Amino acid sequence: MKDSVYEPGKRTGAWVKYKVNRGQVFVIGGYTPGNPFDALIVGYYEGEKLLYAAKVRNGFVPLVRREVASRFKANGQVSISNPLNLPEKKRTQWALTKEEMKNCVWLKPELVAQIEFTEWTPDGHLRHSKFVGLREDKEAREVVR
Repeated sequence: MKDSVYEPGKRTGAWVKYKVNRGQVFVIGGYTPGNPFDALIVGYYEGEKLLYAAKVRNGFVPLVRREVASRFKANGQVSISNPLNLPEKKRTQWALTKEEMKNCVWLKPELVAQIEFTEWTPDGHLRHSKFVGLREDKEAREVVR
């Protein structure tokens, strides 16, 4: 490795790219429908407000997706109103639009999930988020950025 020279655009066995993921707990505020759901909508508390952080689609295998969905129903989780600070004023690729929100199913902000991600965007959203698991040891109100 010491004798190798980095050349942009050229691949050799001497240089390896890897990502370092961060992890944090987030409150599940809702989901987008699918089989049984497509993505989780997660956030964190800042004072009394539950702020939107990401739509998390990755990290699920069918069994885990069904188990998570069963927790929504088992706890009587379905809420009629949006618990998050949505819709956002600025449209970015990580934000949810008013149109997308019409399809969302909102939940009481009680379930907490461990999420991995590569970084925070300047708008306070997660980039490359991935579901790791539900957390039973954390209270939703304790979840902050």
